[in-house]
Amino acid sequence: MATATAPHAPISVPAPAADNRLAIDGGTPISKTTIPFMSTGLSDADIGAAVRVLHSGMLRAATKCDELERRFGAMTGAKHAMTCANGTCALQLAYEPLFAPGDEILVPAWSYIATVSMVVARGCVPVFVDAIPGTAQFDVADASKKITKKTKGIAATHLYGLVVDIDGIQALAKAHNLKVVYDAAQSHLAQYKDKPIGAFGDAVTYSFYATKNLGTGEGGLISCNDDALARSIKLLRSHGETDKYLHESVGYNYRMNDITGAIGCSKLDRLEAQTSQRQKNAVRLDAAFKDVAGITPFEQTPGTKGVYHLYVIKIDPARFTVSRDQFAKALMAEGVPSAVHYPRSLPQQPALSRFDKNDTPIAFSLAQQVLALPMHHDLSEAHLSNIVAAVTKVASAYRR
Repeated sequence: MATATAPHAPISVPAPAADNRLAIDGGTPISKTTIPFMSTGLSDADIGAAVRVLHSGMLRAATKCDELERRFGAMTGAKHAMTCANGTCALQLAYEPLFAPGDEILVPAWSYIATVSMVVARGCVPVFVDAIPGTAQFDVADASKKITKKTKGIAATHLYGLVVDIDGIQALAKAHNLKVVYDAAQSHLAQYKDKPIGAFGDAVTYSFYATKNLGTGEGGLISCNDDALARSIKLLRSHGETDKYLHESVGYNYRMNDITGAIGCSKLDRLEAQTSQRQKNAVRLDAAFKDVAGITPFEQTPGTKGVYHLYVIKIDPARFTVSRDQFAKALMAEGVPSAVHYPRSLPQQPALSRFDKNDTPIAFSLAQQVLALPMHHDLSEAHLSNIVAAVTKVASAYRR
């Protein structure tokens, strides 16, 4: 979801039409205060961890980055874990050893742009794969139709903190000798068939951007099981240096620093409990919206355990007299903020317009329907009740 390393702020929505009764009739809102859309604050422990690094004077990548690699790496289920500057750098570091310029890479049409932009930065050709309507994840069946002699890899996003069909992707990759990189920027601690998602594919990338489930401000990590690939990534991360001023290959300066590493280690102490709370919140919302006509939460891929970086619903435009953006404006009037992830599919992005759009109608339709509701570990029962009440109220008011 190299969601994946840039800010995902709520987009501005247009003013609702004159028939938006909830916004103009002066009725009592569900909540007098706005529910926090996300929780990104630092605890005293996080701040203390950063201050100790500042006092030490050892600001570069050192012991705290090493600790974060060991601890988070163990949670991914992979043999190797390498921290880096951010999630986009993580993608670039994973792609460069695996893909060559001119390769065709199967990529999601529905994702944050970093997943695909780093494919393009490598000099590869993105081939857009549509999304599955019920899950919003990479559609393996559609991908199988778009393989050519030039196809060399798959870059798939575990979107919204949910998980793709890993067995399907790995089977497709094996049949056609393809390398696989999973973008797990939004999916820390997610599982596939009771295994951490870092245990699959050739490499898995993570983002530690401030709004992520494990947010350090900036930062990223690549996990893999191959010794040679891990060595290549480590060389690329730091100027191809094998010893001081001895450079085996050309590389980059994509290292993390120990201030970021210390914050990550401190937050890691709470990540499992916070993830569990997100999952409980999602169960609560799923049950509440099950019978709200026109509102559909995304399903999980069978055999997976998502971590709900975002909680996203689909708003069926045929069932309401207002647009998705007007629906969001009415929710805000009830004290419930929302955001659109994303307002357009990747084939619709101007930066990617020179590439074949490859027929991705589901991704195109999702751009008109998706709406992310507040989802984080600090949501109270009152918050959840207010979210449910507001969505139910707005849906009832504008249902056809």
